[in-house]
Amino acid sequence: MLGLGYIGLPTASTFATQGLKVVGVDVNQAVVDRLKNGDVHILEPGLRTLVQAAFGSGNLVVRSEPVEADAFMIAVPTPFYEDKRADMRYVRTATEMILPYLRKGNLVVLESTSPPRTIVDLVAPILEQSGMKAGEDFYLVYSPERVLPGQILRELIENARVIGGVNRASAEAGRDLYSLFVRGEIYLTDATTAEMVKLMENTTRDISIAIANEFSRLADFFNIDVFEAIALANKHPRINILNPGVGVGGHCIGVDPWFLVEAAPHLTPLIRTARMVNDSQPAFILSLVQRALHQDIEHKRIAALGLTYKADVDDIRESPAIHVVQLLAEAGAAVRAYEPLKPDIQINGVEICKTLGSALADADLILVLVGHRQFINLSPNDVAVMTSSRLVIDIPGVWQSAEWNKFGFTIHRLRV
Repeated sequence: MLGLGYIGLPTASTFATQGLKVVGVDVNQAVVDRLKNGDVHILEPGLRTLVQAAFGSGNLVVRSEPVEADAFMIAVPTPFYEDKRADMRYVRTATEMILPYLRKGNLVVLESTSPPRTIVDLVAPILEQSGMKAGEDFYLVYSPERVLPGQILRELIENARVIGGVNRASAEAGRDLYSLFVRGEIYLTDATTAEMVKLMENTTRDISIAIANEFSRLADFFNIDVFEAIALANKHPRINILNPGVGVGGHCIGVDPWFLVEAAPHLTPLIRTARMVNDSQPAFILSLVQRALHQDIEHKRIAALGLTYKADVDDIRESPAIHVVQLLAEAGAAVRAYEPLKPDIQINGVEICKTLGSALADADLILVLVGHRQFINLSPNDVAVMTSSRLVIDIPGVWQSAEWNKFGFTIHRLRV
């Protein structure tokens, strides 16, 4: 397993607990050392127990270099450059690392979310430098992960799995491997279709979030509560509008649509526009803060609660909450941020607080960016004793206004 991140480590550990001998490989020596010392570098419910069980079985070892194996799996990041082009360096490097160990009859699986034709145009040519032919001498498969952070261990096993091979024999070889632990339906297709499936899933989600975020701006313009309007619209049996928020983050939804735009810009105006809407939502949040403070934002003390890309996970990749606090700092505000799940985060121009109380102390405005359970469970009395501020902008809508108003708080939710 090349790559021991949010997907690679749970997958490697799951295979190991099913009785397979697994070598986990990561080029980050700090990750390898941490795992060897019995620590886990990812916050995911149940993962620490699973990893310890995998090590305890003797079936999982970790290294910084691959070894000969029957199957090679690649689960490395696929970020994008500043101009939104896919950065495939990690996939290329991982594939090249496999090449010296590739033998006839091996199976190679790419799980990293990738632009269409990555398998046939990038991975296969590299591996065929061995003198062997993909689909004939070795099996080659694309099988995208389709799991939700916070529920990875359950969904890894229960979700349907799409396996795309360079030919039918490759897809069947992939099915035989995954069927060792996957309980959901397994569907076989070709590699490029499987790549497209993952991108379609995340792009659809991105577009749905974009219309919700655009509705939030319209509701602000018309001075209505967007959450109430959405709740009423969703009473229609064929309507299911998502709730708006601070934007779109994470390593998938905010990234994958750009792969389609890059591949076919002349065919993707809707996808591009949705991406632009979601990427501009942090700027809309900044405008709400400016209005709440009567445009006098410079040197104002703002307590920002939550920095991860979604609630109850420690993942900060592409987090729009981080973009918001950066915009506030650039506008001259004195930002104190509290992220209970990532206390070691560092952001230029932003003071990271170790406790909620230190973030709230002397605040002029409280800005709730992420709906962590810890924040949801706060009572207005809890917050009132920590700060003299009574001005709140609650982006995820976790604090009910009526209850908080009794304690003198003014709660704004995506409109001011």
